[in-house]
Amino acid sequence: MNEDMMTPEERRTNTSQAQHTTQVEPDAPQCGGASGRGRGLYYVHTLGCQMNVHDSERIAGVMEENGYRPASEEQFLAHDVDVVIMNTCAVRENAAERMYGTIGKWKRFKYRNPHAQIAIGGCMAQLDRERIAKRTPWVDAVFGTKNIEDLPALLDQARAAQHTQVKVNEDLTLFPSQLPAHRASAHSAWVAISMGCNNTCTFCIVPTTRGKERDRRPGDVLAEIRETVANGAKEITLLGQNVNSYGYGIGDRYAFSKLLRACGEIEGLERVRFTSPHPAAFTDDVIAAMAETPNVMHQLHFPLQSGSDRILRAMRRSYRSERFLSILAKIREAMPDAQISTDIIVGFPGETEEDFQQTLRVVEEARFSSAFTFIYSPRPGTPAAAMEQVPYDVALDRLERLLAVQERITEEILEKFVGRDVEVMITGVTGKKDAETHRYTGREKTGVLVHVGVPQGHDAPQIGDFVTATVTHAGRHNLIADPDLAKGQTYAIRRS
Repeated sequence: MNEDMMTPEERRTNTSQAQHTTQVEPDAPQCGGASGRGRGLYYVHTLGCQMNVHDSERIAGVMEENGYRPASEEQFLAHDVDVVIMNTCAVRENAAERMYGTIGKWKRFKYRNPHAQIAIGGCMAQLDRERIAKRTPWVDAVFGTKNIEDLPALLDQARAAQHTQVKVNEDLTLFPSQLPAHRASAHSAWVAISMGCNNTCTFCIVPTTRGKERDRRPGDVLAEIRETVANGAKEITLLGQNVNSYGYGIGDRYAFSKLLRACGEIEGLERVRFTSPHPAAFTDDVIAAMAETPNVMHQLHFPLQSGSDRILRAMRRSYRSERFLSILAKIREAMPDAQISTDIIVGFPGETEEDFQQTLRVVEEARFSSAFTFIYSPRPGTPAAAMEQVPYDVALDRLERLLAVQERITEEILEKFVGRDVEVMITGVTGKKDAETHRYTGREKTGVLVHVGVPQGHDAPQIGDFVTATVTHAGRHNLIADPDLAKGQTYAIRRS
């Protein structure tokens, strides 16, 4: 799963007014004393992927159930909050650096205002709980990925004991989805169908931080989806570390395709997405369910990681490049309009120039709509961290060459949208120039980001509306729709 796949709107957590916290990192919490604060004002600072954002909504729900109130954007930026919670990621090396860097910034304000509290949760907390407690004693609570519900009690205990409280369970006793949630969006919702992963990829820390895969019951998943739709959601994204292996643990290899088809029966649910699948488990029944269920979008994140079979073996990825491409061909045969993104690691231990050339070959043949590319980052405790590492300058050179190839392919794919009408679900005003251009941002059916201009004299859309508009320009990573109705181009709003 990949944090780069989300827009700032999609990364928001505890309030509709919240600012995405990688844009403005607060130096620290400060206590206020104003009325209407309940037990105190809280803010959740989220690092990481879609599953972390989903967990942050549950953290917010648990805090509110226990009497805390969400801070407004103004209060957060003014540091007028009583509890700051960081939900951390461990997938990349810089995630750990960001965590410790932010904790360090909060230190001086904590000493200035000892009544404020700091809590650290998520994957890095699961891994580094002892180090966090020892090295950053100004942190009040450290909780793991399976301890969200314990946070309010830990804060109370820290207040009474005046030292860091730590609780990290290794075994899952309660799915986060069973906890109350404060959803950031009324129109789009994350719905977790599983937690953990049974794969043994040599570069990945997720099985250590999240544990073995545990699947929710289909009835519970569908009940949550129906509830979100009843509350106004029009789009849901199914989440899992290996989403399409859902059901394998109970002996039902068709469980995921059945779930997709069941989503098609939910009245009022307009769009269904999911992330992230594993290529080896992407079976024909899943392809058919995607193609035949009208509200399942033809958008797919399909992690390649490497085009070299030798490196794929070293990564313990249970497919090879030709198998990957053959599955991709089946997907495109069933859904010619599918937009398919991927993850690619360059500089994996032992990667040669020949291995890298194989990756370029697969990228050229696969024609991904986008690729999230990374220089290999060793994660302590994983097998790959002990392997012979590729020099950074070599890996950086390969990354730059790979980006050049993918940027060209992405531009060619986006250019094909120009002149076509697309239906865009408006998610907010997130483009850098949206305010001055009066455009509104959302995603079209296959997940491409579109900035829509409003023709003079026509109504502007609201968040959650569906706008059909003619694409007039292709950017490097998004589309622009500034329709000219006098030229027969389209602009129409649908409010469902």
